[in-house]
Amino acid sequence: MPFETVSEMRVRYAETDQMGVVYHANYLIWCEIGRTDFIRRAGRSYADLERDGVRLAVSDASLRYHASARYDDPIRVHTSLSSLGSRGMTFAYRIVRADTGALLVTASTALVSITTDGRLTAMPAEVRGWLASAQGGAGAGGAHAE
Repeated sequence: MPFETVSEMRVRYAETDQMGVVYHANYLIWCEIGRTDFIRRAGRSYADLERDGVRLAVSDASLRYHASARYDDPIRVHTSLSSLGSRGMTFAYRIVRADTGALLVTASTALVSITTDGRLTAMPAEVRGWLASAQGGAGAGGAHAE
């Protein structure tokens, strides 16, 4: 089974619009939380990567809205690594209501490896190695799948 992380939270009042529904851009923030959790549970943190000179920039994002979330709804963000290349990767997300399992959003984000001055660069082989292990479901300490 592929490695998947699950991040749980509740919808905060500040994340809703005048109609009491989660504002659409907040789903991208939840994807970032899922992606950050995925990388940490796969073996390193974003902060560790940046200290080592690895920068990851979002180059594409796609979201499909299936249902609305509202204030105080319990949310789960399921995150997996769907593709990995020498210069980038793509994450897939399923955002669901934790209490009912109702699908709210499916999403993907593509990230590219860049230098500190913003130029595209290859990811270090060591980084690709532990991400590939996580993508395949092996060697992902501290992770859980659902």
